Amino acid sequence: MSSGIFLGRSIRTWTHRCVAMVAALAVTWASVAAHAVTPDPDPSASRPSKPPRPALEVYPPNVQLDSARDYQSFVAVLRRPDGITVDVTDQVRWSVGDDAVARVDGVRVVPIADGKTELVGRFSGHHFKVPVTVKDASVKPAISFGKDVMPVLTRSGCNTGSCHGAARGKDGFRLSLFGFDPDGDYHRITREMGVRRVNLAVPAESLMLRKAIGAVPHTGGKLFDVDSPYYATMLEWLQDGAPEDPSDAKPPAVESLAVYPQQAVIEGTGTKQRFVAVATYEDGTTRDVTNLSAFSSNNSGSADIDGTGTVTAGSRGEAFVMARFDTKTVGSQVLTLPEGLVYEPPQQSARGEDQYIDQLVDKKLHQLRITPSGQCSDEEFIRRVTIDVIGLLPTEDEFHQFVNDPSENKRAELIDRLLARKEFSEIWAMKFAQLLMIKSTDQVSYKSAFLYSKWLTEQFQNSVPVDQMVHELLTSTGGTFSQPATNFYEIERDQLKTSENVAQVFLGIRTQCAQCHNHPFDRWTMDDYYGFAAFFSQIGRKQAEDYREKIIYNRGSGTTKHPVTGATVEPKFLGGEAPETRGKDRRQVLADWLTAPENPYFAKSIANRVWAHFMGVGLVDEVDDIRVSNPPSNPELFDTLGEKLVAYDFDFRALVRDICNSDAYQRSCQINESNQHDNRNYAHAVIRRIPAENMLDCLSQVTDSPDKFRGLPLGARAVQIADGTTSNYFLTTFGRSPRATVCECEASTDPSLSQALHLLNGNSVQGKIASGKLIRTWLKEEKLSPEQILDRLYVRSLSRVPTKEERDDLLAMVNEQSNAEAVLQDVAWAILNSREFAFNH
Repeated sequence: MSSGIFLGRSIRTWTHRCVAMVAALAVTWASVAAHAVTPDPDPSASRPSKPPRPALEVYPPNVQLDSARDYQSFVAVLRRPDGITVDVTDQVRWSVGDDAVARVDGVRVVPIADGKTELVGRFSGHHFKVPVTVKDASVKPAISFGKDVMPVLTRSGCNTGSCHGAARGKDGFRLSLFGFDPDGDYHRITREMGVRRVNLAVPAESLMLRKAIGAVPHTGGKLFDVDSPYYATMLEWLQDGAPEDPSDAKPPAVESLAVYPQQAVIEGTGTKQRFVAVATYEDGTTRDVTNLSAFSSNNSGSADIDGTGTVTAGSRGEAFVMARFDTKTVGSQVLTLPEGLVYEPPQQSARGEDQYIDQLVDKKLHQLRITPSGQCSDEEFIRRVTIDVIGLLPTEDEFHQFVNDPSENKRAELIDRLLARKEFSEIWAMKFAQLLMIKSTDQVSYKSAFLYSKWLTEQFQNSVPVDQMVHELLTSTGGTFSQPATNFYEIERDQLKTSENVAQVFLGIRTQCAQCHNHPFDRWTMDDYYGFAAFFSQIGRKQAEDYREKIIYNRGSGTTKHPVTGATVEPKFLGGEAPETRGKDRRQVLADWLTAPENPYFAKSIANRVWAHFMGVGLVDEVDDIRVSNPPSNPELFDTLGEKLVAYDFDFRALVRDICNSDAYQRSCQINESNQHDNRNYAHAVIRRIPAENMLDCLSQVTDSPDKFRGLPLGARAVQIADGTTSNYFLTTFGRSPRATVCECEASTDPSLSQALHLLNGNSVQGKIASGKLIRTWLKEEKLSPEQILDRLYVRSLSRVPTKEERDDLLAMVNEQSNAEAVLQDVAWAILNSREFAFNH
């Protein structure tokens, strides 16, 4: 790594260089396998002249047709040996095994009679089969408002936030956002405007149809054509008298949604890949909803998807294409590569089971044809891992011991030593204190905040598994002094906010959008939101003997009302069932579910936070916004880290040990041509500014000049501050979390000009250098030479010795001046103002 502190020949030149260099603090440094259809046995396959079977995958893996209206589109994907996928649907010859049961219509299977058959595809001399089941082929169900009309309105964009789904509607007509209130929508469509909006006498003249086809002026423009299936559905419903779904015969709800293929690796700009969306209902029936789903891409520059579900490859990169139908949203990963890309995979030894991180990271890099950077030097590694694990710099003795150690296992041994230190616990106690908003307020005394913070630190120091810690937190009962974990319910008293905080901190899910309407970019509905909030409706609070203390208890009564229906909402797990809570503390029931090993969110969310701390960016980023429309960059690794945390009985240290021992963590920050634009796949180390508390602790450590914080003795570290309201100008300027919300984003590491100016002109650097008196001690008492002092300054601050050029220039500068102490203090000031010091690399 190039030095950030090269000194010139004079104080003036040096100062100018430092100013330019420090101002640069405002800019950071360089910045699933799809289901394969099993081919039929072919006795001729063993003949030498027969070509090998192609890796052909047909989706969906089985076809179920449930009425005369039903049909199922399909897609065939060829997976080449190099991992590239090719849409060969149009190149396959399709037929049906029994044409009395079903038939092929283009790229769709349509029913004829009840029974079972097979969709047969012939390609490259081989044939493949997909099972087909048909039932109720003679039944043509009536058009349902909820099951058929509402999806058309959603697919056409009528109930989006930019149209009639806005809070006040648009042009005098309002619908519920994405159809969260179908009963209300039915009333507004059929009752608000008499015969104009719905004309049952002449259905084709209904205003809602005339506007949709552009026959009359419409702010939203033309939505579909007269010959489209959307028009046919709406017209038939109107011709039937625009019936409402009977209250005792509501259509089955959508249970799940699947999009095929689940992953595509596309080569060449302009190459296309079709996707198929299939919904499964609670009654077991399925439906092809490709033409009813709203498709989107989180990176249209690399993979743009149109309304039919067809992706067109763009520039090299990756994207997740998403389909939304009803309340469900699912996504598929699409990787796009330039045609004819020359790629030579790096030579690597076989990975063992304990190297699962590198197996999965390397797999993704191979798919993207990205060559990872090499390993970092020992000097870079000891500084990086020491800052990350304990929030301090390596001491001079630690540095020399490590770099001079010839052992092949010295990095793993260093990691183990760091994990055993108490500073590791203090780092994570501080991080969770930020998420739990531990600070004194008008309703939380300083003593309560201090005891709460102390309890949290002790949990990590005693290696309490994180699931047990969270379980105790959620079920805590008693006084806020005697049982400090109860402060969780005193810091935030609002029931709805408490439920939001629990979901965001411990599950990585932001449910806030679902408070007023179904979540527009995720699966969560208003029913989910208020069902989860109901777990916190029976929390009681009363005054303790000490006026500063409150007692938290389960009062056994209290309900949650749904704001749309007014009905009492029973407690319901997010994405799960409604448990029996009668006679139980609802928080106990919730905590049992939330921390259970089989919980689909908890372990993955916690593991993702740990990963982001050490790797600089989460697999899901932001770490507390896990949703379908914000998918993990490496889904397999995301799942595996959660599984490993469960297997380790939620032991933080075990997971940290795996991460720090991986090649992915130990890579150099130096980029190469193939990975220079990668920032999500860990092909090189991410350069990160040191967090505020750690930055101040490192400054104090280097200068031997400790700080004094409220409630702590002189020399205590900034990470040990218990009360979030305790701060100073340095911590505030460098992005210390104000602990006002549970958002991870509150603790910022973004560089800014004010930070650079404070380091240049404030007393944090120069004042500490002067008060620590290290230079004077080394010169006067230890009688060190300027060259020895330079080496010590570099090692203490940057974990490296100066280069020959740096040493020569700096010594020349010292020799030109009469006051060696002043010059060496200037050198120390410049080092501490450099980007190399402020960033962890």
